[in-house]
Amino acid sequence: MSTADNHPSTGLKGMDSVLKGVLAGDNIVWQVGSIDDYQAFVTPYAEAAVAAGHKLTYFRFASHPPLLPEDADADVHVLNPADGFENFIAKIHSVIEAAGYGAYYVFDCLSELAADWYSDQMLGNFFMLTCPYLYDLQTIAYFGLLRSNHSNHATTPILNTTQLYLDVFRNKGSIYVRPIKVQHRYSPTMNLLHVWKDDDFFPVTESAVISEILTSTRWSGLETPITAGAWERAFIRAEEICSDESDEHWLSEEDRTMFGHLCGMIISRDPGMLNLISKHLSIEDVLEVKHRMIGSGLIGGKAVGMLLARCILKERDARMKDVLEAQDSFYIGSDVFYTFLVRNGIWWDRQKQRNPETFLVGSEQARQRILTGQFPDYILKQFEQMLDYYGQSPIIVRSSSLLEDNFGNSFAGKYDSVFCANQGPRERRLENFIAAVRTIYASSMSKEALNYRERHGILDRDEQMALLVMRVSGSMYDRKFFPQLAGVGFSFNPYAWSETIDPEAGVIRLVFGLGTRAVDRSDDDYTRVVALNEPTRRPESNFEEICQYSQRKMEYIDLESNQLVEGYFLDVAKTAPRLPINIFATQDYSRNASAADAPWILTFEKLLTETNFVKDMQSMMTLLEEAYDYPVDIEFTANFLDDTHYKINLVQCRPLQVQGTGNVTLPDIDIPKERHVLEAHGAVVGQSRFTPIDRLVFVVPENYGHIPLADRYEVARMVGEINRVHGKDSGNLMIMGPGRWGTSTPALGIPVSFSDISNVNLLCEIVGMREDLIPDVSLGTHFLNELVEMNILYIAMFPNKSGNSINREFLDKQPNQLLELLPDAGKWKDIIHVIDTNTAETRLSLWADTVHQTVICYTDTEE
Repeated sequence: MSTADNHPSTGLKGMDSVLKGVLAGDNIVWQVGSIDDYQAFVTPYAEAAVAAGHKLTYFRFASHPPLLPEDADADVHVLNPADGFENFIAKIHSVIEAAGYGAYYVFDCLSELAADWYSDQMLGNFFMLTCPYLYDLQTIAYFGLLRSNHSNHATTPILNTTQLYLDVFRNKGSIYVRPIKVQHRYSPTMNLLHVWKDDDFFPVTESAVISEILTSTRWSGLETPITAGAWERAFIRAEEICSDESDEHWLSEEDRTMFGHLCGMIISRDPGMLNLISKHLSIEDVLEVKHRMIGSGLIGGKAVGMLLARCILKERDARMKDVLEAQDSFYIGSDVFYTFLVRNGIWWDRQKQRNPETFLVGSEQARQRILTGQFPDYILKQFEQMLDYYGQSPIIVRSSSLLEDNFGNSFAGKYDSVFCANQGPRERRLENFIAAVRTIYASSMSKEALNYRERHGILDRDEQMALLVMRVSGSMYDRKFFPQLAGVGFSFNPYAWSETIDPEAGVIRLVFGLGTRAVDRSDDDYTRVVALNEPTRRPESNFEEICQYSQRKMEYIDLESNQLVEGYFLDVAKTAPRLPINIFATQDYSRNASAADAPWILTFEKLLTETNFVKDMQSMMTLLEEAYDYPVDIEFTANFLDDTHYKINLVQCRPLQVQGTGNVTLPDIDIPKERHVLEAHGAVVGQSRFTPIDRLVFVVPENYGHIPLADRYEVARMVGEINRVHGKDSGNLMIMGPGRWGTSTPALGIPVSFSDISNVNLLCEIVGMREDLIPDVSLGTHFLNELVEMNILYIAMFPNKSGNSINREFLDKQPNQLLELLPDAGKWKDIIHVIDTNTAETRLSLWADTVHQTVICYTDTEE
């Protein structure tokens, strides 16, 4: 197609629309995989220029076939690069000078010039001299550049100098264009990948498609120092090994030692993880990480877990190569964190945290200094190059510290992760990204993170903060971006609410939209918990309850406001006509609504019964558990490309920190009802146990419910003081209270942090704050993960449910020991009841069977 008007044009109206027009002075660089791909854009451009009466000049100097036919109405100038750089550029500039203002140009593919001159730097120099000259004369010029043929010494000056830099891909017969740079123009979708269909170009918004296309060819890589230092030199030998097409090099013990050395430099130094890495990662995998790494150092536990899990799955199940969404993450090395601390004068504050006596001293001031710290110029340059790669695709910056997600420490929820909508001009996107990095660095010095390290005795361990930058999985609907499914999975199910549920079969916690609602407890909504051997079995007894306790809200990235927001599922679904809603939701006809008016309820029934999703999830976790020789905890997203085909993105895998996943033999008990202090039947999460209780803290529901919301934070603080005074070695501590422990909404429960209950052994939520509030089983959430990790038994007690009871008469008549522990807590004596239960008169025992979801707390002495 061509155009006959006098406005500058690519000759493709759809491409002109994507670029918001071609402007006089534009130099347009097409980075392509082959000359044919460059030809596809040169032909319509040249035809349009001639049709509009513009003077067209073609510089012919490469060995590839001519880009214009012999009969083209163009001035052809044949040049020989072998004549030398100075002669070559002088001839081109003389032609340009003679042509004057407003001319149109086609240049052969520039890549051969680097070979002729034996220098990428000279290619860059040629462009830096020619492009501004063309720009000043308000010309339009086309240049081709072969992808992955050049170092940053060529591509960086070209990118910095040109007005338009367009990446072209060919995949499965289609051509895609990704504008990396379009000077002085902007649109909300300009920097997305676009597919060429007929005469138009349509933005590609599905992360699975984008990542598949971009990873189908090797990326040119980040800019590295001109002089190779110790870090760069260490990888030169590895590149040489990979260039050897035979496998003989792996017979060399020296080469195997070198592989181990590289893994210790960049992947992990944790002995447990290194054992897995040596079995499942290759030297090519290590080099691919290096290729996409900003700075130096290690990539951290979260990144290692993600990479390792994907390699294991693809190695052990051929289907996973088709099911898994391609990943194109970047890694900000751990050395960048230490460099940041040193250069911003924060290092010595960091050192105080190694001492249990001073680990919180100055941490808040250090956090504030991190939030305003500056990065070295070379790191900022690599940040820019990474953002150019992602274009306007939303990304998430995730913590990936050295200790995170290794065997023994999950750090679940202790460090921040930050979504970046990644919209707006390049400068704003860079500014928002840097703010996200600083936020996560600052979270390494939060009170919660430092208390976690102190509890686990790892304050003196090397805990550098690496970062994992990932493309957000999902698609754009209207101007909202989200995955259709997200969730967490356990290969061992510590919450088996029915005898037919096999704990060894695993469990997933599933949400619609972004996975934040799966890993962070939502106080005003619910999720779907799926036992993988019984996917249709639910705790609810009828469809009315299913509707009542289904997910209503979701989180998504609002591309207009450039932020993460919360909305109602039904409202979002109305703006997403492409969404295959019937896979995830069921219509509620219970109120005699018509098919058009019946509301959709998120049940996930079709997903669980008519697709391979459950089978794939169970297979994934089984394979990973076998490889780890340990239960695993994963995070994932999933998106349907059509009604039957979907892609799963495995974004995290770590050892599941569950104590006692094996069966526990409990004694048979037959305790008369009058000796029951508490009886509960589901939800019960943790290891079955039969144990004495030494101290019981009871937050009186009716009294707590009448105090102002502001006072409830003070009650939470008092519970934390009791927890501290009780200590770790004073016997079993049980706490009971109304609503949700750990809530962020005091109207719904008791807003303790985990440090407030770190010495607790048994935690009971009394479901009585509101009649419509039941415990959304918090399986997989960061709060419950830490309960399970610390072997704290979680109990939900439903006072109005058959078989559930609390013996208030017994509790009320026991002496309150609150003032014995906290003499200044008199204000709270009617709200917090502390009972010492290890006396001869008041001895309690607890019998908990998590398989059968039954808990009985009873007095050992008969009255």
